[in-house]
Amino acid sequence: MARHKEFDRDTALQAAISVFSEHGYQGTSTDDLLTAMKISRQSMYDTFGDKRSLYLEALKRYNADSVGKIVADLRREGRPIEALEGALVAFASRPAAEARRCCLGVSAICEFGRTDAEIAALTDSAGHALHLAIEGLLGEARGAGELAADIDIADAVPFLGAALAGMKVSARNGAPPETLRNIARMAIRSLR
Repeated sequence: MARHKEFDRDTALQAAISVFSEHGYQGTSTDDLLTAMKISRQSMYDTFGDKRSLYLEALKRYNADSVGKIVADLRREGRPIEALEGALVAFASRPAAEARRCCLGVSAICEFGRTDAEIAALTDSAGHALHLAIEGLLGEARGAGELAADIDIADAVPFLGAALAGMKVSARNGAPPETLRNIARMAIRSLR
């Protein structure tokens, strides 16, 4: 008779996300994961597969949660540019402990670039979802007359994505929330 799992899968996965976020894929040992996840080696293999399979699942979950939160913030305000500014400022205003944690998505891009097709596909998918949300909001801003006439939406979307990624790296490096909020506001000012 098979033994019943004595751990919560989601809790263990969140612990793995934290370890991979902090140390990257190469810098994380299986023992680091087992300690953080509070599971046995056999439980890890039975539930998640090997370290790489666990990393892929952790990255997929992290990207979905992270992009989902930003997209939800983009939909919070009424007017499009205010919604975009609100989302960026909300991101910049996260508690210091949360802000200083490394973004697993940015970490994956920095560690692997385009060398791993599966990881690139996961980061591309998350980037595409964020791209579509920002593009839609900028289209609404254009229609409402909130976007400067000389702003090309196709250029503005990757600019805002780069600003957000830069804010994530700056936060990890200890930039205070006010600095991050100023970056967010400057990015928005560039659109008006």
